[in-house]
Amino acid sequence: MAKAKAPATELEVGGRTVRISNPDRVYFPGPGHTKLDLANYYIAVGDGVVNALRGRPCMLHRFPEGIEGEKVHQKRLPHGAPDWVQTVRVHFPRYDRDADELCVTEVAQVVWAVQMSTVEFHPWNSRRADVEKPDEWRIDLDPGDTTDFATVRRVAGVAREVLDELGATGFPKTTGGDGLHVYVRIRPEHGFHDVRRAALAFAREVERRIPEDATTTWWRKDRDPSKVFVDFNQNARDHTIACAYSVRGTPQATVSAPLTWEEVPDCEPADFTLATMPARYAKLGDLHAGIDDAVFDLAPLLEWAERDEAEGEAAPPEPD
Repeated sequence: MAKAKAPATELEVGGRTVRISNPDRVYFPGPGHTKLDLANYYIAVGDGVVNALRGRPCMLHRFPEGIEGEKVHQKRLPHGAPDWVQTVRVHFPRYDRDADELCVTEVAQVVWAVQMSTVEFHPWNSRRADVEKPDEWRIDLDPGDTTDFATVRRVAGVAREVLDELGATGFPKTTGGDGLHVYVRIRPEHGFHDVRRAALAFAREVERRIPEDATTTWWRKDRDPSKVFVDFNQNARDHTIACAYSVRGTPQATVSAPLTWEEVPDCEPADFTLATMPARYAKLGDLHAGIDDAVFDLAPLLEWAERDEAEGEAAPPEPD
């Protein structure tokens, strides 16, 4: 006899009622985390995840049957959204199509997305006030196939040195996988092309300082697999990465966890999971809470980009 489904659960979230159907559906078979556990996690880190997503077009990574089932990359808002779930329209020139993507402004919208089987939230680095002008520069430290995490941490340390010299404040976090991200708030004055040029100029400076561990080599097949790719392409248009506090579709439900810089030299990504993050958040609060107050002017990096280009180091073509 088939097991009877648990009745739907209603959660009160910031004055909204969000219905969670199939609350006992197991999304993470290893630790046994359910759909309801996922919803309650996002409530526990609510202010932090909203801070990471606020006003941004957001692609959803949905797992209707749990993480061992099919993964759905969803740009358009799923059908059936209540009228308080907001969207932002973005245009995709390659296909000459538009999509109304989720635009988070409150925790209940995140929990509603969980009801629609969303595990991961991947926002743009621009906001709906002008989706073509990023206000977030993203430094993605992406390890090669044979790179250990100690190498990633060393490269992060050099990235911090360069940021400090520029007068920029970086906000680090784990990726929820094997790498690290560092976010820097910028003025929304430049298009994606120039933000990517600035990111590449920064990446090349990191590579110059620690060439034994870091690379900006464009093609994966040409990269040394023991090095960390300082991935400037995450600043290209419509390239998204998991936001701060996003759970990842990994066997242990790891989380993209904000860190202090003092934690980076000893951090281990596996320590930050759906199970451990609520207590950490209750103790420390949102470690990225001050990001909007630390705005950096890209002008010095654009000067570096012009210098590199004048010396023959042209930027690779924009990724698809």
